[in-house]
Amino acid sequence: MKITAISIFPEYFAATKLSLIGKAIDSKLIEFAPIDLREFTHDNHKTVDDTPYGGGAGMVMKPEPWGEAIDSSLNRHDGIVDLIILTPAGRTFNQELANKFAQRENLIFACGRYEGIDARVADFYRGHQRVRLHEISIGNYVLNGGEVAALVMIEAITRLIPGVIGNPDSLLEESHNEIGEVEYPVYTKPAEWRGLQVPEVLKSGNHGEISNWRRSEAKRRSNSLRESE
Repeated sequence: MKITAISIFPEYFAATKLSLIGKAIDSKLIEFAPIDLREFTHDNHKTVDDTPYGGGAGMVMKPEPWGEAIDSSLNRHDGIVDLIILTPAGRTFNQELANKFAQRENLIFACGRYEGIDARVADFYRGHQRVRLHEISIGNYVLNGGEVAALVMIEAITRLIPGVIGNPDSLLEESHNEIGEVEYPVYTKPAEWRGLQVPEVLKSGNHGEISNWRRSEAKRRSNSLRESE
């Protein structure tokens, strides 16, 4: 998989050098490139924003540098590219989308700031023959910029790529799996901590009972979360 992230703060993506993503990049399972949007400006101040048409607070990111940055990024990708514009107004990211994007070969993340990216950027690339456009949010709240959201998505997506997680079986029983439940509670040694005990069934060695307990707890937890929403 080849991933590009366009941002005015490419330093945010230093986190991709850590942990499993960093190892996947080192082993060539993933190619990742952060791109500085300001490199695609043509004035001394490297301006990427301007006042909004129609008035209002805040600044809007200009379409010209975004168009040049995206075009340049498309040149480093082959074939169809999934262009993901991070915006609070987008479709909410979930595990289903993570699985879908994990099957794709080319991802470009457009990390907006201020009041967002000029809407014509999305309109233009929505009709581009090499682009599948996605406007995505990671939740019903507002961040200062799309970089954190992009990192969340990159981690959720890349961990599903074969070879990134050491034991692929660990993906089968985790939260938000195919049956839509969260994961059961997990415990490790010691058996007693601050007066709290590990459930006896987990120490029994009876794998059938343990499996039943885990299914029951996963369902209980899932129902409890739904009721609290």
